[in-house]
Amino acid sequence: MSSNPKIMKKNERHRKLLDAIRQNPFITDEELAEILQVSIPTVRLDRMELAIPEVRKRTREMASQFFGVSQSLANREIVGELIEIEPGKKGLSFLDTDRSMCLEKCNIVRGHIIFAMANTLANAVAAAQVAVTGKAELDFLRTVRAGEKLIAKAQILEKRGHRFFIEVIVRCKEEIVCKGTFVIHGMSLEMAHYLKLLKDED
Repeated sequence: MSSNPKIMKKNERHRKLLDAIRQNPFITDEELAEILQVSIPTVRLDRMELAIPEVRKRTREMASQFFGVSQSLANREIVGELIEIEPGKKGLSFLDTDRSMCLEKCNIVRGHIIFAMANTLANAVAAAQVAVTGKAELDFLRTVRAGEKLIAKAQILEKRGHRFFIEVIVRCKEEIVCKGTFVIHGMSLEMAHYLKLLKDED
């Protein structure tokens, strides 16, 4: 019995699609279409056949099951979606950019949005009840346009007393958007209260 070349081709495409999503859960249909050399509608049909949700739903599912909890920030305070965190070690967040984040006259995402993504992830990674940014040194290496998806990775390089030295790298696809280091001061709630850093309770 001879095999059907069309079915074999489709099976191979499905395998490559699954491999690509396993390697990068944030990959878009456009990027998959480029890798597989097919149209975007074909990618969407393949995903439907394989019961794979689109990238936004995959991201939400990952965020709802993320590993670990930040001691210093609530999820709503993170710029982007917190995907994984190990306080005192490392963290990962995702940001799906849109037009509301752009400069008024062009399609470029504001730098302070990207900075805030990196900064809040660094604060979240610090193993402290309250985390305050003491110093930040970042290099911006490329612009980001609305619709591009960013992944930020934070890694604690060193801890000296109450200070955390944290490297953060933000990427779009395989390109580095910005990278740098933060010095985060960690403290207890008691110390933050003594320094009058906490909000007054109603």
